[in-house]
Amino acid sequence: MVQPSAAGRVEEIASTFGVDWPHLAAQVISFAIVSALLYWLAYHPVLRMLEERRKQIAQGLANTEKINATLAAIETQRQEVLTAAQAEAVRLIDEARGVARRVKEQETQRALAAAAQIVDKAHEAAAQEHRRMLAELRREVGQLVVKTTAAVTGKILSEGDQRRLAEETARQLT
Repeated sequence: MVQPSAAGRVEEIASTFGVDWPHLAAQVISFAIVSALLYWLAYHPVLRMLEERRKQIAQGLANTEKINATLAAIETQRQEVLTAAQAEAVRLIDEARGVARRVKEQETQRALAAAAQIVDKAHEAAAQEHRRMLAELRREVGQLVVKTTAAVTGKILSEGDQRRLAEETARQLT
């Protein structure tokens, strides 16, 4: 009994509001068809596109994290390479300074040896010049003594007298 009265009540409300059941059923079917078409042709592709974009954004964020991790590793490697290069540069500079110091010392020793040779040669040349000048001086003094003796005595000295006087003068000069 409750059902006929409930159905009657629905009929009464429907007729009060002017519900035309065949048109309402057609409108509900039309709405269902349009809703299904909109879901499959518009809403579903938009949802798919939004899901793809969400996946792309998530993948981009994951790639960014990977890139940041890679950059951090590369930066660490770069720092290690720079540190190693600086250490190598310092080692090479120290080695070059040591080589330069050794070359400088060697060249200084060579220059000192060359200078000592030049000084020795100069001393030897001076000694030879001194000996040559002394010999020339003795010879000239000997000739001068012979000429002076000849002039003082007024006689011409023989070769033997001249030699003897020159030798005697040379002995006294030494």
